[in-house]
Amino acid sequence: MLRFLLKRIAYGLPILFGVSILTFATVKMVPGDPVAAILGPNATPQARAAVTRQMGLDRSIPTQYFRWLWHCVQGNFGTSIAKQQPVLPLVMNAFAHTLILTAFAGVMAVAAGLALGGIGVRRPGGAAARICDGLSVLATSLPQYSVALVLVVFAASRTGWFPVQGMHSIGSSGFADLAHHVVLPAVCAALIPAGVIARMFRSALAEELTKESVLSMRARGLSERRCMRHVIHNTMPSLLTIAGLQIGYLLGGVVFIETIFAWPGTGQLVYQAISQRDMPVIQAGVLVSAVAFVVINIVVDAAHAALDPRIRAA
Repeated sequence: MLRFLLKRIAYGLPILFGVSILTFATVKMVPGDPVAAILGPNATPQARAAVTRQMGLDRSIPTQYFRWLWHCVQGNFGTSIAKQQPVLPLVMNAFAHTLILTAFAGVMAVAAGLALGGIGVRRPGGAAARICDGLSVLATSLPQYSVALVLVVFAASRTGWFPVQGMHSIGSSGFADLAHHVVLPAVCAALIPAGVIARMFRSALAEELTKESVLSMRARGLSERRCMRHVIHNTMPSLLTIAGLQIGYLLGGVVFIETIFAWPGTGQLVYQAISQRDMPVIQAGVLVSAVAFVVINIVVDAAHAALDPRIRAA
């Protein structure tokens, strides 16, 4: 198992290296002058030259990249241009908030996906199956930002059932208040993953139900409940892989949700940094999200290997 994990980590390192190159190159290609963003347009040539040397912009592009990468490996992402604060605490604090939203949305997506997929496969062709199929297709088709705006208008602003924005109410910081605030953004974020999990789970169940092992269990007189337990156990590795990928998607795909609901996560932080041309924050936000996605995939692969010894052998 340790060898398997080490191989997966080794596979993830080139991905992170490629992400770092793309992130650095993208920032370099964005029009604008980072020195002017720091000092303003009326800075003296002497001040501009000092900041240029301090930031290493007077060196070659490869030297700048490896110098920046070395600092990132050491946990030094620089200073935010807009907020004049160290970047790493800003990004990690926002990332913790994104993890909270992702956790709630992931639980909703998995629960809804399992329910829709399981009901749909038990009685194929029936009314319940058709309704579940329609709901799963609808969940994957609806734009998240449109659903978010509808919920803001009808479930928050007009009725007052849920808060419109933020993580906590003023003067409150308990879990109940957090759960009250996270309902609407989590529902919006969970729509697409729930639809994907439902469709993939139903397909995996339907395929497993047609195998000879299940037919033989039924022929021997085993109850339908025991047969379904066997079928669900065999679909767990594929379900785990699908759910892990969708949770990884949530980490980087909630930018619009966090912006609409003013959720102080990585998506909103990077969105604000783009509007403020705060390049160190953009780079750190992208890299932290990429590292988290790779780590989630390694954890999912490890869990898959733990459930299925054939994966480790391969």
